[in-house]
Amino acid sequence: MTATHIDVNVIDFGVLGAWMDAQGLPRGPFERVAPVAGGTQNVMVRFERGGSRYVLRRPPLHPRARSNEVLRREARVLAVLRDTPVAAPRLVAACTDESVMGAVFYLMEPVQGFNPTVGLPEPHASDPAIRHRMGLEAASALADLGRVDHGVLDGFGRPEGFLERQVPRWMGELDGYGALDGYPGPDIPGLAETAGWLERNRPKEFTPGIMHGDYHLANLMFACDGPRVAAIVDWEMCTVGDPLLDLGWLLATWPTSDGVGVISGGVTGLAPATELVECYAALSDRDLSAVDWYAVMACFKLGIVLEGTHARACAGKAPRELGDLLHATTLNLFARARTFM
Repeated sequence: MTATHIDVNVIDFGVLGAWMDAQGLPRGPFERVAPVAGGTQNVMVRFERGGSRYVLRRPPLHPRARSNEVLRREARVLAVLRDTPVAAPRLVAACTDESVMGAVFYLMEPVQGFNPTVGLPEPHASDPAIRHRMGLEAASALADLGRVDHGVLDGFGRPEGFLERQVPRWMGELDGYGALDGYPGPDIPGLAETAGWLERNRPKEFTPGIMHGDYHLANLMFACDGPRVAAIVDWEMCTVGDPLLDLGWLLATWPTSDGVGVISGGVTGLAPATELVECYAALSDRDLSAVDWYAVMACFKLGIVLEGTHARACAGKAPRELGDLLHATTLNLFARARTFM
């Protein structure tokens, strides 16, 4: 495929080429241009130029209000993580001036790997030991992130009072859905009980660190030749807060032995959640005595986020089938929270 097959309203390859030349990157024609599929609303395009391979990431043609700012933050995070052991995509260069192409964009190296929620290749599919180890590698990769000095992201997030803000913040978000015409309000069994439990059992203190913010299987790429995490992707929600909430997020979404999970794609044979906690604990000096609190908090927050799509569906602003599906997922998350409580 050549560049002419990509909508030039999204990627202007003439502008991109001139900008890449100014960055001192290899010159030449754009070759093997193809869109990168994924669960994100951002545009991603892979291509080769001058013998090097790249993936370009930019906001959609009709961006959301904060799309450019989100991409600026992502690029800053990837630049900081480039020289750490964290399995993040390697940033090549970023253009944070949206006037160049009408939007912020950045280039990164392609990730050699696969996402397990869309299927397992060989040898993973037929090797139980590899699949079991994939779970432990997910915890290990998260521990690597938790060890990075958050001072490298000065001004990112507000770690002071981070845990105290969580329940009021997300209950306020849920209340805000009431402004959507047609939404009858949250019908979520256990909502008040879960919020109260979280407030009563909140950890007294924590060690701030860099959080991914949406750490689950669908945002992990695994190496094609073994169980290693090749890359943690989609850093849109990254902030400085309590990294143990990432671990809670992983536990809240982790598939059961039969592959049932919130975001699992039916993957079976992974290490159980208890072993994930043990693996993380062995690689971290963080206090995991309240790990169940973080799992409940993750169920609570993610459930409320997904309920937002249900509310928009009730208001005719999202597909009804999707709204119903995500409402059912919210109910499952609150039921899962009870098991951790």
